Amino acid sequence: MTTNIPANIPANIPTNHLRIFLAGASGVLGQRLVPRLVQAGHTVGGMTRSAGKQELLGALGATPILCDVFDRDALIKAVHEFEPDIVLNELTDLPDDVARIGEFTALNARIRTEGSENLIEAARQSAASRGTATRVFAQSVAWQLPDGPDAQAVAALERSVLAEGGVVLRYGQFYGPGTYNEQQLPAEPRVSIARAAERTVAALVEPTGVVVITD
Repeated sequence: MTTNIPANIPANIPTNHLRIFLAGASGVLGQRLVPRLVQAGHTVGGMTRSAGKQELLGALGATPILCDVFDRDALIKAVHEFEPDIVLNELTDLPDDVARIGEFTALNARIRTEGSENLIEAARQSAASRGTATRVFAQSVAWQLPDGPDAQAVAALERSVLAEGGVVLRYGQFYGPGTYNEQQLPAEPRVSIARAAERTVAALVEPTGVVVITD
């Protein structure tokens, strides 16, 4: 795991027991993160916009939080009430069928820009109200995207997270159960979904900057 743009972790942020607001908790990576975070001793608020996923998140060990990232006021309230040390953004808006990815370009770009900005603002307001730091971690990609809305959205997300003193998690292409690459390895850079979850948990003590998570 490589880290760039080093900076100090705020002194008032604990590292052994964290309150983590996980956006995208019911996604393919989120479902693997929740039990690992709980096992590591952290308290997880698992955000989902699907009422039907709340029972699953509870069974995994999270406190289910029903909220849409685009409902800014509701999101700010939800984050404020949970009082997180870390806001972990693992949100994407992608179809189950890989053949339809092209249809979701604008939706995925929006969640990376507007959704990310809403989470950052919620973290900022929560921290201000409590007089303590709330760190922001956000999912990005480790490969070069072609010019277009996706690339622009990823660049905007990374800039906003780093400007907030947060950590950008650049993942390789996922493979393994539940991913688009269940039966075959994708092109490099890549990372198994299980290893991606393990290394995300380990990365929560990283300083401000960019962390690359690949095999």
